[in-house]
Amino acid sequence: MYFDYIILFYGITFGIVLMTIVYTLIRYIYSKEIFYISYCFMQIFSLIYIAQYSGFWNILNTWKDLSLTFASLSALVFAINYFQGKFIPVMKNYKELLFNTLLINIVLLSSFYHYMLFEYLPYTIIYGILFISIVFNFKNSFKPTLIYVFGWSLFCFILFIFDFKNYYEQKGFMDLVLLAFAIEAILFTISVSYKYNDLKQEKKEYENMLLQQSKLAKSGEMIANITHQFRQPLNNLSYILINLKKKFIKNELEKEYFEKKITQANQQIEFLSKTINDFKEFYIPSKKREQFLVKEVISNVQTIFEEDLKKHNILLNIDFKTNDDIKIFGIKNELAQVFLAILSNSRDVLKNIEKPEILIEVSASSAEVTISILNNGPKINQKDITKLFDPYFSTKKEGSGLGLFLSKQIIEESFNGKIEVSNNNERVCFSLIIEKDIN
Repeated sequence: MYFDYIILFYGITFGIVLMTIVYTLIRYIYSKEIFYISYCFMQIFSLIYIAQYSGFWNILNTWKDLSLTFASLSALVFAINYFQGKFIPVMKNYKELLFNTLLINIVLLSSFYHYMLFEYLPYTIIYGILFISIVFNFKNSFKPTLIYVFGWSLFCFILFIFDFKNYYEQKGFMDLVLLAFAIEAILFTISVSYKYNDLKQEKKEYENMLLQQSKLAKSGEMIANITHQFRQPLNNLSYILINLKKKFIKNELEKEYFEKKITQANQQIEFLSKTINDFKEFYIPSKKREQFLVKEVISNVQTIFEEDLKKHNILLNIDFKTNDDIKIFGIKNELAQVFLAILSNSRDVLKNIEKPEILIEVSASSAEVTISILNNGPKINQKDITKLFDPYFSTKKEGSGLGLFLSKQIIEESFNGKIEVSNNNERVCFSLIIEKDIN
């Protein structure tokens, strides 16, 4: 009966450790964070250690020593990568020095008792390093680390107060090492779920920062475009006022002529106002998902980019192969960012092309809207196509490699769509495939 009881608890421990191995491996595949794979390796070596420790299999002691060594090294890598904040705080006076020295002693004593209690070095390494992360950076409130350390510390403190280890060993209960494996794995699974959410939030904030940086990087040429667009309407307004003044001085200002010039002036002012609004929409950071017309975004981008295309003698054609009132759902100004990134790339490759042309085609099926942006520039090298949306990859010497990377993130995350690129006959084609809004 006792032997069956031991087998059961070993089986539970094996299951929990295997669960953490699979869980952290999957998380590593998706996030590529080192602390996931290092923890995964630590648990793999820990599993080998437990298998030898159990005595159920004829495993050489050498394997036990090796697994303990590699588990400890993996634990060290994991704890350092999982660590948040500063290892050594800035100490401005003796009071802070004494206080931090006291904290270090608490960490060392807690870690020592942790090892004496569970007798497994890898977990003590993690506990000690992450404890330092908390005590030196407590104001930053690192929830994942706090959960892990607080859980272990509370558990160890209770066991210490009640002298649990002596009582436990005297009663001949299940080995505490097994209990340590099970509880540690459960605590980490809880804390790593918080950590994963934090990483997702950090990634999102980083992408938003890159998006704004990308916008600012284009601000110079965008302002130049706006300046060009403003010059002609302002000249027209100036001529209108001059003509009105001449007529007025000569007492020849008729009502019909006056109203005609006022209409012309209002048209120029409306054009200027639309240009400002289009420019403003592009720069205002917005995360509001809404229903909007595809043609509105294309019109806004055309307004902003028109002068730049004219300067390089690039012809822009827009072809709606479906109703031009087709709607999609997402973040409007981010789609404009995608258009501008692709149009900027198209402009750069068309500078030395005879009769350069960009074509925007909008088509739709019953479920999807496909926006194709084609240019008649040189074809993209096939080996570069697979890397085109990677961060910091660029086929241009002066390129940042962020425009298309951010475009992919926007289409996938803000529109639940996808972006593709291909060499289409004599053209290069970027396709934005987005779910149609049917409301």
